[in-house]
Amino acid sequence: MAADLRHILAAFLTIAMFAMLGNMIKRDHFDAFQVSVQVQSNTHVMKYKRKGSIALLSKGPWQKDSMPLKECWIKPIPIVEEAKQSNGFIVFSLTNGPEYHMSQVMDAVVIARFLGATLIVPDIRGSEPGQKKKLQDMYDEEKFMRSLHGVIKIAKELPHEMTSKSPVVVSVPNQASEDYIERNIEPIFQTTGYLRLATDFSSIHMKPREKQNSDFDSTSCLAMFGSLELKQEIQEVVKTMIERLRTLDQTSNGRFLAVDLRVDILEKKICKRSESIRRKTCYSAQEVADFLKKMGFAGNTTIYLTQTWWHESLKFFKEMFPNTYTKDDLIPTEKKGHFFGPENVMLERALDFSICSQGDAFVPAITGLFYGDVIGKRIVLGRTQTLVPSSPSPDHLSTYVVKKSHLAYSCYC
Repeated sequence: MAADLRHILAAFLTIAMFAMLGNMIKRDHFDAFQVSVQVQSNTHVMKYKRKGSIALLSKGPWQKDSMPLKECWIKPIPIVEEAKQSNGFIVFSLTNGPEYHMSQVMDAVVIARFLGATLIVPDIRGSEPGQKKKLQDMYDEEKFMRSLHGVIKIAKELPHEMTSKSPVVVSVPNQASEDYIERNIEPIFQTTGYLRLATDFSSIHMKPREKQNSDFDSTSCLAMFGSLELKQEIQEVVKTMIERLRTLDQTSNGRFLAVDLRVDILEKKICKRSESIRRKTCYSAQEVADFLKKMGFAGNTTIYLTQTWWHESLKFFKEMFPNTYTKDDLIPTEKKGHFFGPENVMLERALDFSICSQGDAFVPAITGLFYGDVIGKRIVLGRTQTLVPSSPSPDHLSTYVVKKSHLAYSCYC
């Protein structure tokens, strides 16, 4: 029977292919080439790359979480009974936004302990005159006091005899050292016995402070990471919003990406100025969208933006990633009046902070203290996939994680 020409041709091509492969192996390398094929499934993008003699398989851009870290600081030594008599009083306010509050509490607590002063539970002040809330309006006040019990002397209110007096206002650098407190704050306190602290954030960083003594360091860690916790009602709203993000699109496999991108900040001078310097600190919606595509995130990725309401300038982003949502899309309707509006900006940022901390991946379009505090929380939770467009690492992971240079690593292990 005559052979089928197609079978003969197939056999010839097969033999030729194996001969070429043999030559490649004999030369100990493949000719330099790289092939990248993308196959989009319902859940993620699969990338197949072949370069040199190695074939690489990467399951899309999502990374597996690490194990959550545990506290590795020693509990501060309890104050002795005879030291419980107050040497004076320290007051302070939480200002600027939740990303500042952890640092403000840390500075106030370490200073109060160093001076033997009674710390008064802070209030919360907005950026506009008259915007003032109690700590319990945003945080779990009882947990705050309980966590610091025995570490410092703490009270909810000033004694009646002190209410008519005015405190001396003292500017404190973020992460004030023992030496600084001893040289610049203690002399004033010994004279007046009544201070109001105002933390100066002109220099912001989240790198570990130099080791001082174990008690001072332990007090810093406790105050920074173990004292402030959003009150239960806010945590419930956060939980509802995250559940919606994880279930809105069945193809997302329950994952979502959080992006800190707010139009009002991008329009400020500090962001516009970053366009002309070598190292950008702010990225527009289009730049972030292009970056996410470059990193391999599929068009159906579920994304949370810290923008409160939708803005026309985000249209391009929405076209590239249709499953993009803001707080207005996710928060229960009956809660909007309580969380939105000029007088509730801090509550809005508290929602952003919590959701960005728990996202499967996080991209800060604006670098700064919000990014620094969010990634600290993510490090503790084991959610280390924070992608920074300006990061020099090949996979754009935050250098805080790559180099373990974040303050959190000095308190957790």
